[in-house]
Formats: sequence, structure tokens, C-alpha cells
Amino acid sequence: MKTRTLPPLRVTPLLRREAESVLAEGETLSAFILDSVARNVEARRAQQMFVTRGLASAARARKSGRYLSAEAVMRKLSRRLTAARAKTRG
Repeated sequence: MKTRTLPPLRVTPLLRREAESVLAEGETLSAFILDSVARNVEARRAQQMFVTRGLASAARARKSGRYLSAEAVMRKLSRRLTAARAKTRG
């Protein structure tokens, strides 16, 4: 597979110094930028999927007329959080 380059990126001297100041030992600025782009792509895809699932859920609720109260949702989330905390404690 052939690789491609991203467009050149102009930044202020301050932003470049700040980016360089947080590099891990042996990490290049190019590697940092590539990792940052990859993480942002992943985060935006996750956000898009979240919105898509939410819109689909809202459409199903409108169609069926069945909704959950905020209290019921909060109780379920609270139980899930309690279970997750118990799991991490061993």
C-alpha cells in the first residue's frame, strides 16, 4: 500500500514549542502529529456513531411511543457504574 502525506501545517512558533515540549523520549514531532490525527479520527468516528445511535433510538421511541424516564435511565446507569467499580476492585 502506498502512503500519502497530509497537507503541510503552518503553526505559530509558540504552538510548535509547546508540541515539542511534550514529546516522549525518542518521539519525533511527526510521530506525535500522526498519533494526534489518528486519535482525533477515532474520537470523531466514535462521536458520529454515538449521535447516529441516539438519533435511531429517538426515532424508535417516537415510532413506538415508548419512552424511559430520566429516573429509570439514571438508576440503570448507577447500577452499571456500581458493578464496574466492584469489578475493578477485584
